[in-house]
Amino acid sequence: MFNNCLNIPDMSPILDEYFFNSRCMWVNGPVIVGAGPSGLAVAAGLKQQGVPFIILERANCIASLWQNRTYDRLKLHLPKQFCQLPDFPFPIQSAKFDETFGLWRVKTVSSSGSGSVEYICRWLVVATGENAEKVVPDFEGLQEFEGHVSHASDYKSGENYRGKRVLVVGCGNSGMEVSVDLCNHNAKPSMVVRSSVHVLPREVLGKSTFQLAVLMMKWLPLWLVDKILLILARLILGNVEKYGLKRPPIGPLQLKNSEGKTPVLDIGALQKIRSGDIKVVPGIRRFFQGRVELVNGKNLDIDSVILATGYRSNVPSWLKENEFFSEDGIPKNPFPNGWKGKAGLYAVGFTKRGLSGASLDAVTVAHDIAKTWKEETRQKKKSIASRHRRCISHF
Repeated sequence: MFNNCLNIPDMSPILDEYFFNSRCMWVNGPVIVGAGPSGLAVAAGLKQQGVPFIILERANCIASLWQNRTYDRLKLHLPKQFCQLPDFPFPIQSAKFDETFGLWRVKTVSSSGSGSVEYICRWLVVATGENAEKVVPDFEGLQEFEGHVSHASDYKSGENYRGKRVLVVGCGNSGMEVSVDLCNHNAKPSMVVRSSVHVLPREVLGKSTFQLAVLMMKWLPLWLVDKILLILARLILGNVEKYGLKRPPIGPLQLKNSEGKTPVLDIGALQKIRSGDIKVVPGIRRFFQGRVELVNGKNLDIDSVILATGYRSNVPSWLKENEFFSEDGIPKNPFPNGWKGKAGLYAVGFTKRGLSGASLDAVTVAHDIAKTWKEETRQKKKSIASRHRRCISHF
């Protein structure tokens, strides 16, 4: 069927499905999945460009990782200039591109499970990030342990661990900070170091180590900056390998760029390791009731376990797409080319470069969407005005 006045196809079947279904909502702009720093940064950029959008977030607040899954003593280790970002709670069920209509269909379900909404949009911004869900390794015998086991995301303070023997699994920034906090509350932490790790001083001569590295990279090659950082670390921190903290074969910045592994910035953990307040132990073989057997054959009596084992992307669980994102939920194209896919699909917060990387991608994505949206909006206005004139002329 055609509209007699404008001589255009009858779109009522599409309208019936998309607009007159009470569970569907048309979005005249992008749908942003994730209200963390990445999603909020894209939203801020779009707002400055005058582009409408909707943010979908599974938690009951914005930046839920920071508000709900951090310990009390958490502070940013980097200078604020490297953590700055540019100027409706529904958990996601699925997102799929509809080839027939050339639109994204984003299905959500309310937290109570009482209802669902499907958002229809031209653009989809995946901003759930690299740390959407916690990683919990499957240790043999953990169910037999019977003591308290929690992830670092649920840790708030060492107050409830006073006098207890706590096994902290993981030696990254979270593992180190949790171990220090446990010591400050008179607990007895043992920290599992399963692999090599770079430990750097937080500051060098009163200047941020990260800021110093960024400054040097403007003039020096990456490998040389790594060499200088390791020399400074040895001079300031001493030989950390004799305490069980073996360094990786490649430098800290190269490791960060290639594998996304962030070096540990020392906030007092090394002093407590030297004094014996924090014990460094090797990997885990298996758990028993009230104890753990380590890979070196030794047994350790423990009361609690805190898993500082990191996070991962949850994109594969809801995004029905396998060209842009890999199986581990990270864009296949590395930074700086992993921000744009096909058919209006974008990604922000998957650079393995923290907030600074997310900020760069957010600005790029916002400008790219705004450019297309403004052009399409201008074309629609011209088309409507032209049809209106033809319709008047017809009558």
